[in-house]
Amino acid sequence: MHRLPSKAKSKSSRNLALIGRQKISQHKRIKKLATAQNQIQKMRHRLFVVWCILMTAGLGLLINLYKLQIVQGAKLTEKARNQQMMTLRPFIPRRTVLDRNNNVLAFDRLVYTLYAHPKLFAKSREEIARELAPILNKNATDLIKIFQNQKSGILLASALPEEIAAPISALHLNGLELIQKYSRFYPEEDLVADVVGYVNVDRHGQAGVEYSQENLLERSVQTLRISRQGNGALMSDYAPVGFLNFDHLRLQLTIDTRLQRVARAALKQQMEKYRAKRGAVIVMDALDGSLLALVSQPTYNPNKYSQADISLFKNWTVTDLYEPGSTFKPLNVAIALESGVIKSNDVFNDPGFIKVADRTINNAEKNQSHKINIAQILQYSSNVGMVKIIQRFSPSVYYNWLQRIGLGQKINTDLPFAVSGQLKSQEKYIASPIEAATASFGQGFSLTPLQLVQLHGALANGGKLVTPHVVKGLIDSKGQMHYSPTFPTPRQIFSRTTTQKVIQMMETVVEEGTGKASQISGYRIAGKTGTAQKASSTGGYQKDAYITSFVSILPVESPRYVVLALVDEPKGKNVYGGTVAAPIVKSVMEALIPLEQIPPSQVVNHASKSLQTQDKIAG
Repeated sequence: MHRLPSKAKSKSSRNLALIGRQKISQHKRIKKLATAQNQIQKMRHRLFVVWCILMTAGLGLLINLYKLQIVQGAKLTEKARNQQMMTLRPFIPRRTVLDRNNNVLAFDRLVYTLYAHPKLFAKSREEIARELAPILNKNATDLIKIFQNQKSGILLASALPEEIAAPISALHLNGLELIQKYSRFYPEEDLVADVVGYVNVDRHGQAGVEYSQENLLERSVQTLRISRQGNGALMSDYAPVGFLNFDHLRLQLTIDTRLQRVARAALKQQMEKYRAKRGAVIVMDALDGSLLALVSQPTYNPNKYSQADISLFKNWTVTDLYEPGSTFKPLNVAIALESGVIKSNDVFNDPGFIKVADRTINNAEKNQSHKINIAQILQYSSNVGMVKIIQRFSPSVYYNWLQRIGLGQKINTDLPFAVSGQLKSQEKYIASPIEAATASFGQGFSLTPLQLVQLHGALANGGKLVTPHVVKGLIDSKGQMHYSPTFPTPRQIFSRTTTQKVIQMMETVVEEGTGKASQISGYRIAGKTGTAQKASSTGGYQKDAYITSFVSILPVESPRYVVLALVDEPKGKNVYGGTVAAPIVKSVMEALIPLEQIPPSQVVNHASKSLQTQDKIAG
């Protein structure tokens, strides 16, 4: 075996080692290359995933952007505007209500609601109760018990006036909260509640002119949209100049509170004396229909309306019907004179009773058979005389007259809840003669007390039906009128000649007949009493239940004012229109005369007038 030299072996070994190292190095390079390629592959995969995510996100953003800009654009724009803008309707007080002499009857005043939060008290409950009690007019012990009931939000008072809220605020007590608000206040309390009415907690009128004249009492307010900052603060620069300004007009009524006070006092006195159910007084200027006083009793305090009987919120002189009885007789006389079926000097035989069909009609008071003229029919309130007058009509003609003067219709007035009167059909009037007979002395039909005043107003003003009303108009602080309501043109139902004759006849009722209790020295007054049975809901009339009334017109020489008093269901003896209602009217007229500066009448020779009346009867 041939052997290599040692040097050759060494060289060969080195070559082999070199080759080995080269192979190892090549293997490592191959491995590194494979690793690098693998990493590149992973990176490409990651980039692809990231790209997909980015594309998906971009696509999502595009879709969302499309929805926001296109699909929901209008809605989101409106929402943004609502967030950036604030709708503002500033609180504007209701208009003040005044009487004819500018006395305040209703106004909005600033009041405070008082809350207690005991958990925030810096002092003991006992100390705070002692400090609050005298201001709130409450017992300190009761306040301590109230504070112990709950930790926060205790309502102590809901409408504190400024004079009470101010000293509470001055105490600077932690845990007490005063919240401002406006509240309707009626300084005359129950005096004019029948006319003015009241507003509820939502500030909506519920009765009287507060209800019927809501459009005049509520000031018109412009609703505004104002920009606001990110923190919610209003940007006042964007508010129109003067948007909080409002007019200072006030609603003036025709009511005179001085006369109203006298009327209510006189009515209450008679109601208490005769233990009556209810009563009313109405005073109207017959020239234009303005109501100077309108009183119904019992009544309520509009400042405490929640404590009142809801039946008192309606004014029964406008909303309730009744049969007027003998107070309607002068109107029937006017109808007969106007129609020409009687003359003012006609004389009738009055035996005290009269038969109509199967009925017997009697006078209220028994009297011997005698002849009486038209004036005496009114003086003695003769039912028999009235029946004989109306029997001169054909039933259809008389019925047409009742319709012509407005019976069965609703009276036109600015007071709320007026109702229509009741009048039977023409067929019933023609079919039964008893219908016209009972209507002759004011029964068998019904109307409201206010409508009776309107009809007597036609006797006072020369025969015209005016519109009874309480609203005079809107005036400013200087008393200048800015708005006056318009009413229908008065409708002529009687001639002036007819009304003058009836007024003169009614004057004899006061001078010589059942209305003597209303006489006032130096003044000529016309009047008529009424004592009407109350109709029953089941038919017929209630036993021992009457509405006593008296209506007057003054002064006779220049008729202008109509005064009506009614007392419902007086109890006791001698309860008639002349004894119960006439004294009320006298008290009201005695106040009306100086207030309206009515001059005394010319001296009338009553003795000579009586002789003239007797001569006419004898003739």
